[in-house]
Amino acid sequence: MKKICYVVTIPLTIRAFFIPQLRYLAAHGFDVTVVCRDDGRIGEELGGSIHFHGIEMPRGMSVMGSLRAVSRLTAFFKEQRFDLIQYSTPNAALYASIAAKRAGCGVRCYHLMGNRFLGAGGLGRQFLKAMDKLACRLSTTIECVSPSNLELGAAEGVYPREKASVVWNGSSGGVDLKKFDLRRREVWRSELRRELGYEETDFIYGCVGRINRDKGVNELLEAFFRLREDAKLFIIGSLEKDGAPDAALWKKAAESPRVQIHGPVEDVERYYAMLDVLVFPSHREGFGNVVLEAAAMGTPAIVAEIPGPIDAIVAEETAICFPSRNVEELTAAMERIRRRDLRQMGAAAAAFAAGAFDSELLCRKILERKRRLLGMDSAS
Repeated sequence: MKKICYVVTIPLTIRAFFIPQLRYLAAHGFDVTVVCRDDGRIGEELGGSIHFHGIEMPRGMSVMGSLRAVSRLTAFFKEQRFDLIQYSTPNAALYASIAAKRAGCGVRCYHLMGNRFLGAGGLGRQFLKAMDKLACRLSTTIECVSPSNLELGAAEGVYPREKASVVWNGSSGGVDLKKFDLRRREVWRSELRRELGYEETDFIYGCVGRINRDKGVNELLEAFFRLREDAKLFIIGSLEKDGAPDAALWKKAAESPRVQIHGPVEDVERYYAMLDVLVFPSHREGFGNVVLEAAAMGTPAIVAEIPGPIDAIVAEETAICFPSRNVEELTAAMERIRRRDLRQMGAAAAAFAAGAFDSELLCRKILERKRRLLGMDSAS
């Protein structure tokens, strides 16, 4: 039985993206281990078919913490003798690529979920880019989360183009069509609008994700407050201290009767169904899973034209694009989409998400890819 290991820094990454594919791999003949920080719950959540080993890995800059992480990973990898080690997120990739190389692992896979250096400038950008270049050089293969990010990384010289690939159509884990069930859209839409005090005729823009400047929240609020008075805005997410949105804009939003701000929810599929349009103005992304999730629920989107999210849409059919950070263009897009047939756009979005990003089919594609990397018969 081939042994594979997934490495990330924190359990949230495993929960958000990887559990279905890990279970699928374990059910199809692989001995699967996860390594990340132990929060006391993740091992139990993974279930009995997946091994867990807790190792603390610093997310920021810590020389001693980084050295300890590499040392512990190296010792664990040598002990376990994995056939394939996959790592995601920049810090985990740096530590695990060094450790996997030192441990003699033959297949070292960097699952590149985005280019973190794009959000930095000056020396910080150069340092983050150098981290990724080193991790890519130490890896035997690079799997990018989206085609556009693959091309960006190659153009930036992070890795040679021929060393990288995308599994199927990309995304971190596809979209679970059982959870994001289009057949429930109208019921959930009506139920949730009643619960939250909206009328059936209200036009609601929505934003889902971390609330910070990098996610384009400032541009979204500026654009929204330029729209006509009948528009509503519903925001779901956690307000972050680092890179928090403009204080005056956020205060105006919090006090506006046209804006509702809600913390993270477990049943986000119901909220996508409630919205008329998802707005995704992020400055940088690996993919943009919320765009896919909303699409699966029949909700079209307005998307910043950046690597990642542009692979999650069909422009002008399932979503409207606008130049990132451009408030005027975002405002125009938010006005223009109200003149479109949203039912038709939503139906096209749902069909696209189901046809190109079904998580069950993606799991099969990931299994085939792992078998090819390990020289196994993909039909076995």
